[in-house]
Amino acid sequence: MMITIMKSKIHNATVTQADLYYEGSITIDQDFMDRMDILPGERVQIVNLENGERLETYTISGERGSGMIGMNGPAALKCAQGDRVHIISYALMDKESARDYISRVLVLEKKNRIKKEIQE
Repeated sequence: MMITIMKSKIHNATVTQADLYYEGSITIDQDFMDRMDILPGERVQIVNLENGERLETYTISGERGSGMIGMNGPAALKCAQGDRVHIISYALMDKESARDYISRVLVLEKKNRIKKEIQE
């Protein structure tokens, strides 16, 4: 049996831009993606802490060190600039592998500065 578990999460990120007319996706600072093992084009779930919206989209690599979290295309209608969001990636694995897997969480603070990284 295969199950879906949380692979990693970028916690409490602030949306730095929302562009309705850009190709749909979420742009994430490449440094954040590297730390959380998220690949360009990977499906992620975004949970908006301001309005409760949840959506799925794919990732685009943003400029390293920029702190960028950009909502693009229709996602910009669900997350505005300044909204706080969680970005969650998932992995499909067998139950035995899942029992031993350690998820990683990158906790951000104001201006998308890294506060801490934890393992769950």
